[in-house]
Amino acid sequence: MSDTLQVAIPVFPRFTALDAVGPYEVLQRIPCLDITFVGHQRGEVRTENDMLGVVVDATFEDLREPDVIVFPGGLGTRAQQHDDRVLDWVRHAHGTSRFTTSVCTGSLVLGAAGLLRGLTATTHWACYPELEAHGAQPTPQRVVEHLEERIITAAGVSSGIDMALRLVELLVDRTAAEAAQLMIEYDPQPPFDSGSLAKASDATLTRVKEYAELRQ
Repeated sequence: MSDTLQVAIPVFPRFTALDAVGPYEVLQRIPCLDITFVGHQRGEVRTENDMLGVVVDATFEDLREPDVIVFPGGLGTRAQQHDDRVLDWVRHAHGTSRFTTSVCTGSLVLGAAGLLRGLTATTHWACYPELEAHGAQPTPQRVVEHLEERIITAAGVSSGIDMALRLVELLVDRTAAEAAQLMIEYDPQPPFDSGSLAKASDATLTRVKEYAELRQ
């Protein structure tokens, strides 16, 4: 594929860094994909812990009809679900996008925009009730595809890398996706097997809740 495709990654105050940067690292490896971080206004936006800043290069109005949307999650999505400017942009952009996707609680924004009603979808495991409230059917599947509806949702944080690799396959081909995987040397071999709710111990879950309370 020689035509350039425009990928929009919205960022907003208190987004989760890897939700956005994970897919970015995959997608920006492919020459025909042009990635733009979009937001309410140009300039720096800080992550949920305020430790990292990412620069918004275009407003929502500057990029109304991207080919691909990758909506990240984070604590800031709670506000985005009630922001008419964001929701109107999502609805309009989805009308012409090849794929509208989300990572983690980014799916709550897609749900608030009315894109997930009656569909299976995923998000961070702690937010299934919020996703269900938008009319979706939560599932623990790591990446959930509805190709006819052009919607893909990914579970928590790191799953955005998996979703982005699948996007490359859909937009270009499998070899391109495998090339991106090799370029980022994505060959997970974690030292612990506690990466899903089904595998985590009670002690681990308790610690997660303690840390989460401190981040609110």
